[in-house]
Amino acid sequence: MKPTVFIHTNHKQISGAIVSAHALKRASRTPDLFDVKILDIRSHAYFSEFNGKQYLRGGKMRPWLFEDLQSFTPSRFMPPELMGYQGRAIVVDPDIFAVADIMELFNMDMEGKAVRLVHKPSKTGGGFDRMTSVMLMECEKLTHWKVEESFRKMFRSELDYVDWMSLKKEDPNTIGELPVVWNHFDILTPETKMLHTTRRETQPWKSGLPIDFNTETRSKFLNTFASIQRKLFGTEIFSKKYKVNPDSRQERLFFALLKECLENGSITEEMLREEMKKCHVRHDALNVIAKVKPLPPNDQMKDFLAASPA
Repeated sequence: MKPTVFIHTNHKQISGAIVSAHALKRASRTPDLFDVKILDIRSHAYFSEFNGKQYLRGGKMRPWLFEDLQSFTPSRFMPPELMGYQGRAIVVDPDIFAVADIMELFNMDMEGKAVRLVHKPSKTGGGFDRMTSVMLMECEKLTHWKVEESFRKMFRSELDYVDWMSLKKEDPNTIGELPVVWNHFDILTPETKMLHTTRRETQPWKSGLPIDFNTETRSKFLNTFASIQRKLFGTEIFSKKYKVNPDSRQERLFFALLKECLENGSITEEMLREEMKKCHVRHDALNVIAKVKPLPPNDQMKDFLAASPA
């Protein structure tokens, strides 16, 4: 079995996932040595089965919203199962785009660990947070990862989503670190291996669209009001809009990759127009594609990455 990269996604992020898959192959010197699979949660009925039901998150019960922008996150622990608990797998979010050869990561020494991922200083001060949005996994050491079982536990208050996402229930001796450049949060430099456009409000393919994700800071009243708006008007007409990414190179990277996807047929114009109609992709996407400057060949990407953000 080839080492495999799994891009976990939902229906709202499917365009990003396809571009992410293309970027992984494009950036590799040996693209035939690994597989890339898109893990769409629509293929697993239990994710939608629990829509609207209460689950434990951060010590509080909250409604599980299948339509939320990030409803795919529990599936990031699914690759070991899908690999039959054999070989190596990498999981990435659908808003992560490789600019370096993923085989460098597959060939990394696991140092006896089951999982390697980026550790970031905690926002709450002291300690660190585990960034599970990119994980290198030794599947045979993760036979206890059973996603449907864990998912259902959240609705019985037996597992907290926050603990699950940050691997707080795992033996810390089985978790190793990755250099931050393999999950570079909204930073594009010559050292970047994979760009993670994690600041949702500035994701390049969303500029100008109404915000369509739930925020932790919203009051119950505002969430209810937004729900009524969606039912009446189909979109949150009074909501905030997605902003233009402050780094024009990140917009160019995404849309140049998207243009290549159109050219190679991995995304059709019909599909892209449908995603624009659903407000999953900005409405001027085809105009941006028509004007975007192509990316340089892989051996010249360092010059592009070294350019000053504009």
